[in-house]
Formats: sequence, C-alpha cells, structure tokens
Amino acid sequence: MGLLAPTHLVDWRSGRIDFLDRVIQGNLSKISSSMAIFRRWALEKGLKPSETGYVRRTRGGTLPLRFSKSGDPEIEKNYRTHYVSPLLSERKQQSLQEKLNRAPELVVYEILGTAQCSECGAEMEHGSLLFKEGDIPLCMACAGLGDLEFLAAGDVALTRRAAKYSERTAVVVRFSRARKRYERQGILAEGAALEKAEQECVEDAGERAAARMRNAARRHEEDRELKQRMAEKIGILFPGCPPRELAAIAEHTAARGSGRVGRTGAGRNLKDEALTAAVVAAIRHCHTGYDELLARGIDRATARQEVAATIDEILDRWRTTQRSGTA
Repeated sequence: MGLLAPTHLVDWRSGRIDFLDRVIQGNLSKISSSMAIFRRWALEKGLKPSETGYVRRTRGGTLPLRFSKSGDPEIEKNYRTHYVSPLLSERKQQSLQEKLNRAPELVVYEILGTAQCSECGAEMEHGSLLFKEGDIPLCMACAGLGDLEFLAAGDVALTRRAAKYSERTAVVVRFSRARKRYERQGILAEGAALEKAEQECVEDAGERAAARMRNAARRHEEDRELKQRMAEKIGILFPGCPPRELAAIAEHTAARGSGRVGRTGAGRNLKDEALTAAVVAAIRHCHTGYDELLARGIDRATARQEVAATIDEILDRWRTTQRSGTA
C-alpha cells in the first residue's frame, strides 16, 4: 500500500525498531482503515486467511516481533494474517507458510572502520566481523559466533551444503561505498558442516560439471531459438528493416542476463510492444546522435525528445518499405 518503507521493514525485522506501527506512514486511524479495506478486499476475492508467526533471530535463538505499540492480541493477529489463493496446492501453501514463518538469517558485518564490543570492550579493527543485537555492537565471541568458520561466496554448491548441515549460520556482508549498499561476502558455518560439504562437493564434482555443460548447451539452444523467433517477428512488424540490422537487433535484445526488454516476459513472449521498444532503442543508438548528446551532459529525457522525430521517421519507413537484401 506504500505505507511502509522497505528499509524500515528490515530495521524492524532486525530488532532496531521495537514495533512496526512506529514507522508505518499515517496515524492509527488511517492504518486501521487501510488494513480493514485490505481484509475486506481479500475476502471478497475469495483469498484464504493464514496466520504467520514473525520472529527475529538473536544470538540466543529467536524472539517474536511486535507490530503495535499496545501489543493487543487482536491487533497483532490482524497484522500476522496473510491471504493466499485457495487455488494453490496444499504443498505450495505449506511451502509458502514455512517461508513466511522462517526467521531472517543472522547478519554479520565486515566493518570498514573500527568499533568496540559493548560487552567485553574488545577493539575491532578494519576487516573485523561485528554482530548487532539491535543497535548494540558485539564481537564474534560475545555474540556466540566465535567458533564458526568463514566460507567466502563463489561456490554455490558448497555454500548451500554448508548452510544445510550447519545448525548455526550467519551471512557476512560488507558495505560498498561505490554502490551504497551492503553486499554479501560469504557465510559463517560450523567447521564440521564445512568439512562434510567440501567432501560431498569433491565426490560429485564430475557429475556437477557434466550437469553444467548440459545446462549450458540447453541455454544456448534456447537462446538461439529465441533470437530466431524474435528476428522473424521483428521482420513482420518492420518489413523494411535491413536484414543485417534485424539480425543485430535480435542478437542484442535476446542476450541472456542483459536485463533488456527482450529478456522480460513480454519480450520472450514476442509481444509487439516489447519488440517495438527494442527496435526503437536500436535506432536511437545507431541512427541518431543520442549518445553524443548524453556525452555532452544533456539529460536523458531532453536527449530522447531531441531524437524522437528521427526515430519516428525511420520507424515509419521500416514499417512500410519491403526490405532488400542489403543493409
């Protein structure tokens, strides 16, 4: 509903905010009305109420999270109630319930400066690991995590198995000043769990390598088919587009992991608007001075406005002209 900032939700689930009402935008009357409207809408749609337990992890286990200042049981129940589609299978409903009930992972911070443990007074230098109990900084020993071993990110299978076998784990993050966000560095896990995970990874390394090769071949074939189907559909929408450019647009648009419109659901389903957007982007960069305008410091919106007439002219020509065999 737009009444709660995601950062406030994270702070609440981490214990840095004592109750959620404190950071929801609006007074209590507005919040209550919004929740009542939502419940009525959900029931009218035939959604099934499902109560969820919200907890946060601490060094000693888990603690329940509080939604309201008063802690009134009825208010707390209203907050904890989710609404799910009755069309979901029992298995999916159970999986969703388990996911919602699961407490967030413990987070340990690799510090960039210095800090001091609030319990033992130990000085923590740059690169040390720090755990926060709410806003209270703790060293690994005082947080009860001193016996865990660090596993750097990078090997997905090893990380997944170590987390599976370790009764206690924590995610290690470090703040990136360049990206202005915390980035995952790895996990802390029990030594025995790491050894077991490493042994399993050694034993089935060949099998996993073969699976990666099969998956890579499958993805390559899927991408080839997608590019071919895109080129055919773009050719129908824009019969005047030169063959060389048509092939380049399809290649560029369908690139896996690019985040371009071609990799969206609409793009993969060959929706006209998605493929037209891809063609417009290609014309903008290849047939106008758009990039030069950006390089001169002109803002994106103004630059797009300046080249819009040229783009429209080329689009009209490509829509109505039968292409020849040359670019």
